[in-house]
This record gives sequence, C-alpha cells and structure tokens, in this order.
Amino acid sequence: MHSEACKALRKQGYQFITPNSSAAVKPCMWNKRALKGGEMCYKAQFYGIESHRCVQMTPTLKCNQQCLFCWRSFEHEVVEEEECPPDVIVANLRRVQKKALSGYKVSPNVAPEQFAEALDPTMVAISLSGEPTCYSRLAELVDALNADGYTTFLVSNGTRPDVLARCRPYQTYVSLDAPDRETYLSLCRPREDYWDCIQESLAGLRERRSAVRTTVVRGYNDFSPERYAAIYQDSGARFVEVKGYMYLGYSRNRLQRTQMPEHREVRAFSELIAKHCDYSIRDESPVSRVVCLERDV
Repeated sequence: MHSEACKALRKQGYQFITPNSSAAVKPCMWNKRALKGGEMCYKAQFYGIESHRCVQMTPTLKCNQQCLFCWRSFEHEVVEEEECPPDVIVANLRRVQKKALSGYKVSPNVAPEQFAEALDPTMVAISLSGEPTCYSRLAELVDALNADGYTTFLVSNGTRPDVLARCRPYQTYVSLDAPDRETYLSLCRPREDYWDCIQESLAGLRERRSAVRTTVVRGYNDFSPERYAAIYQDSGARFVEVKGYMYLGYSRNRLQRTQMPEHREVRAFSELIAKHCDYSIRDESPVSRVVCLERDV
C-alpha cells in the first residue's frame, strides 16, 4: 500500500491486518469512552450494542465516492496492492483489536473486567472508511463473521446493489444523502452517476433488518423533507437515522463549521420528514446529533 497514505492512517490509529492490503481496524471514540466506564454510542441506545465490545473495521479503504462531508482523507489516496482474504481478516480481528487497545490495560480508569470484555468482542461494524462493497469477497466475509458468532452491521453507500443483495449481516445500513440526483452528484461526488443504483439498494431493504442513514449538511441537502420521506417509504427499511454532519477530520478542508447543524435542526427536519411517511421518531441522541425513526407497524 502507498507508504504516505499508510503512514498518515497509522498516525490516526488505523491497524492494518496485513501489510499489503487496506483491510483495517480502528477503535472508535465511543469504544474507548465505554471502555473507561463512560457513555456508549447511540447504537447502544437505539439497538442495544455494547460499544466496548464492538470492532470498527473495513475490508478495504477504496471508495467510489468523495463525499464532501466524509471525515477521511482524499489527500492520501489508498492504492491497494492486494485484497485480504476473509479468513485472514476473521482470524486476526481479535489480535488487531487487542493491539489497538493495549494502552488501556494500565489505565486507572479502565476496570479489568471491562478490558477483558473488550478483548472478547461480540459485534463487528463494517463501517470504518472506504466502501465495503468495493471488496470483492464481502458476502463471504459477512458469512464468516456471522459463523464466528459476531453480530454484524454493514454500512454501505448503496452504489453496488448486486453486492449488497448477496450479503446477510444482522443489520444493513444504506446511505441516502440527497433528496434528488442533482444534489447527490454535487455533494457525494461519485466516480459515476450511481443515483439509480442507490434507489435499487434501498428497494432491497424491505426484506431484511435495515436502516437508511442520512447525513444532513446545512445549506447542502437540508431541504425537500417530503422527497426524503417518499424514498424512505419506498425502501421499506425498518429504521431511518437522520444525523447531523460533524465538522471533523479532513471534511474541515472542504466544508465550514457553519455547515454543521445543531441537534434541534436535525430534530425539526426529522419531524418534517415524519409528517410525510409511515415513520415515527423513536429515539434521539443530542450528543451525536442523530434522530432515529422507526417504521410504524
């Protein structure tokens, strides 16, 4: 893998599973916070996930979009030399997670039993960075993780519906970050126009436990709540997460702090969306600026 990219990402806390692939693990802020006995992430609140026992990983850092709001670096383009086989990823997950968390073992703020649980993760979120459907053996990887006893969450931009259709995670997330094609092209900057592919991916969510995630960027895509509502309605997804853009990482090179909406704005936009579809607000996490809607049964 390109050394400059590798160096920059290692500095950010990425642990690579093999030297020549971009399959990687990086514990998130909530994982570390929960490890120290602090609050867990909104996925714990919404879906019962134990944050300190969750591995955040990706089988590839390649991506076919360059979303303005993405916190990852486009400056350090990852050139993948080889794909890491699913069995190698699964076999090394615990080892790599342990390495990433090793400094916490001696922390006075971390209870020994909490640390022991963190080294025995129960959940894998395939959501770190990159687009997982760009990895050719994704369905095989999800099956292997499921077989190893993990609860799997798969987060995708929805650009490759054929790949998603073959994957069987516990919960599938598909991003919908625009109410129309024109906004999608200017905000997500895809390599090709994947708008119709995303609609196809969303349509496939009806048959599985699923969520649609919308990142709201003030002044870019915070309009047409009725159009978002219509797309959610057609998807049949069980959950919708409307989440405010956070002014973090490399997105600060592309967007302004003023484009980060307050939680009250995210809540108000979610309420407008709910008026136009069969989804009701189920929960919210002001600290993460996210509102969870659930389909009315």
